[in-house]
Amino acid sequence: MNAAAEFLLVEDNPADLELALRAIRRADAGLAAEVRVARDGAEALDCFFGPQASWGSTAGRLPRAVFLDLKLPKIDGFGVLQQLKADPRTKAVPVVALTSSREARDIAECYRLGINSYVVKPMESGDFIAAVRGLHDYWLGRNEPPQP
Repeated sequence: MNAAAEFLLVEDNPADLELALRAIRRADAGLAAEVRVARDGAEALDCFFGPQASWGSTAGRLPRAVFLDLKLPKIDGFGVLQQLKADPRTKAVPVVALTSSREARDIAECYRLGINSYVVKPMESGDFIAAVRGLHDYWLGRNEPPQP
């Protein structure tokens, strides 16, 4: 594993973003994760394909995971997922839907587009923090990512 595991958190809701970041700080002992935050779908895609991309072919590295909300401004999570999984440079990056939607059509569409995991955000803040912590522990601590 890299000395500093990197991942992208794509979340437009300020309250959910703050809870997720709090959970990550609590869970991060020993992992030294570097969290990048995107607040809309266009910003998320710019992290990979924009002129100053943090990841992808121009940066020569990939994040260990993307935690992706689906209901986003500018470009929704489905559009982000579709572009990440369609591009050979980013296809293998694990993408986890972290969303409030329990709709069967949203779940089916995510899996059709290549999502690696689909997690519904718990309503209670303590449960939400526990869910994000579990995702962090698995995707950054246990999962072996592909090499770029």
